[in-house]
Amino acid sequence: MTIVDRFTATRDAIDRAARDCGRDPAGVALVCVTKTFPGEDVVPLLEAGQRVFGENRVQEARGKWPPLRERYPDIELHLIGPLQSNKAKEAVETFDVIESVDREKIARALAEEMARQGKHPRLLVQVNTGDEPQKAGVSPKEADAFLAACRDKYGLKIDGLMCVPPVDQQASPHFALLADIAARNGLSVLSMGMSSDFELAIQLGATHVRVGSAIMGHRDYGVAPPDSSGPETEA
Repeated sequence: MTIVDRFTATRDAIDRAARDCGRDPAGVALVCVTKTFPGEDVVPLLEAGQRVFGENRVQEARGKWPPLRERYPDIELHLIGPLQSNKAKEAVETFDVIESVDREKIARALAEEMARQGKHPRLLVQVNTGDEPQKAGVSPKEADAFLAACRDKYGLKIDGLMCVPPVDQQASPHFALLADIAARNGLSVLSMGMSSDFELAIQLGATHVRVGSAIMGHRDYGVAPPDSSGPETEA
């Protein structure tokens, strides 16, 4: 199968999963994760009509996407990997959506950069639903307070939540937990579900699913760059 064949099959599966649970397929966005793949590999997807893409690393995105944006100005680019505060300036310049807001240092840096640049990417808070020490994201028990701080202390508009369930656990309780946190905080966007579990995520309310390997194929991570989060944010 070609990359476009895999993309088409994935989009069809998303649409089926949405219809099966009584949802409008248009309410589920496919974020195609293209980290580690060069720009020329993305062009067939753009030609096929895909416009929403996810990257883990700020520097990789800055090198890859400007020439593609010149040809396809309606691209929507999501940062799905952990963000370092010293990359906030570049992240605000580069991304339309930042899905990995997870601590006050990042919230403060983003607020300052957004005010400075007059640019306002949409923001999601990443929740570490499994409280895994090696993984980015705010603890579920601290999520409400962190969301309040983002809004009240830093003046940020938070659109939704993102999570990456533990690989050795059933994903459904984590998706349900994320949906509960979103509901009680009045948030409508849920970025959850990856190549192996996006259909389940759609059943539990996902508005965005992050699919990489099912479309792009095998990744060779090699030596992970300093600001890389590896394969955590999609699979």
